[in-house]
Amino acid sequence: MKAVILYDSKTKGGSTEMLIDSIGQQLAESGLYVEKAKCIATADYSFIKEFDIVILGAPVYNFIVSPQLLGAFLQGNLKKHLKKKRVALFLTCWTAESMAAVFYLPQLKMHLLTNRILVEKIFHPVESSSDNAIESFVDDLLKQYERSIGSRNKSIIWSDEAQDWLEVVPGFLREKIRSMAAEYAIMNGYKEITVEMLDIARHEIGEK
Repeated sequence: MKAVILYDSKTKGGSTEMLIDSIGQQLAESGLYVEKAKCIATADYSFIKEFDIVILGAPVYNFIVSPQLLGAFLQGNLKKHLKKKRVALFLTCWTAESMAAVFYLPQLKMHLLTNRILVEKIFHPVESSSDNAIESFVDDLLKQYERSIGSRNKSIIWSDEAQDWLEVVPGFLREKIRSMAAEYAIMNGYKEITVEMLDIARHEIGEK
């Protein structure tokens, strides 16, 4: 599983960057491949298609979410490439969490109406070094991701031939391939997993 953290921050080495590094480390320790990328409003975000989870994070300045992240939605193509992605959100600010959830998170969520938001969190800057707060965020993120995958996988039908093909796969790989095939089917609009679809998916994934 692959995750990317897209973030904005004006302060190099500040509380937001410390938090991002800690979240990335905990995700990596949980077995994920993790990358981070600092947002530029007009950048090309087509690279996020390679990732299963996209984490968006930024501080709040003068009541506005940091401008490069917001600009990526308004001026860039981030919204286009986030389509159908599972997303997690966090902000860092000094405002009380209840108020920040009302005034600041919606600045991002208004651009994510068609996305599955797995978890959202307001971090007080002092929590940027809090192992408990970060661990809780990561645990909730992973649980919600697995839950979303499980519920969607159940809606996918496997043809008899595809099930026979899957039975030949070594047991230790079978569930991983089942999950990857279901995810590919969902992302590409297949209602049934067939041997033909598996062959297409194998070639497409192998070419990336």
